[in-house]
Amino acid sequence: MDQIKLKANLRAETGKSKVKKMRTQGLVPAVVYHRGEEPVPVTVNDKEIMKILQTAGGENVLISLTIEKEKKARPRSVIIKEIQHDPVKRNILHVDFNEISMNEKIIVEVEVVAEGEPVGVKQEGGLLEHVLRELKVQCLPADIPKQITIDVSGLKINESVHVRDLHPGDKIKILNDPDTLLVQVKLPVEEKPEEEAAAPELEVIREKKEEAVAASAPAGEKPEKAEAAKEPKKEEKTR
Repeated sequence: MDQIKLKANLRAETGKSKVKKMRTQGLVPAVVYHRGEEPVPVTVNDKEIMKILQTAGGENVLISLTIEKEKKARPRSVIIKEIQHDPVKRNILHVDFNEISMNEKIIVEVEVVAEGEPVGVKQEGGLLEHVLRELKVQCLPADIPKQITIDVSGLKINESVHVRDLHPGDKIKILNDPDTLLVQVKLPVEEKPEEEAAAPELEVIREKKEEAVAASAPAGEKPEKAEAAKEPKKEEKTR
């Protein structure tokens, strides 16, 4: 992966009001981190950083960062560690860069992309489910893949792809559990109509009892009296 050049300026001012003013001027506050050194606060052009993020490398893009007016200025190889976005406008509020060595392996997250239309979807009416969309990999910075592609065209119903099924090559090591499920083809779940709640059995018994009492009552007599007549008299207790 080639490095994209980006210029930055040292930033001495901090605080919400100062940072807000920077953003109105088209600048994004940022910090450059490097192991064993103090973090370096800088600013970068918002349009330039947006352009970099729109490249195929996305947030894993390799950047050659030059900090202007820095003592012993030198191009730094960096990757984006974290980006903060405005929750509404989605513009970039802050960026953290991590300075790296091109000769040391690093750990990054890479997008998983399914390629093709499964047989189980096209011919058997199934659905393709994406269970995991990113993988954690370890490799040299120059070997960071843009994405990891899975060919799912041969998958049938109830067939799946796990991490153990991937073969990214000797330069890339996948750190996720080998048994982790990535994609699967399964039948769509049919929604069953809600069954009407059955009337309580007690109510059914009561209705039958009332019908029986009404049928046994003499003509013109209320069912309550007929029911009372059937009840045995209680014997008085003798002392």
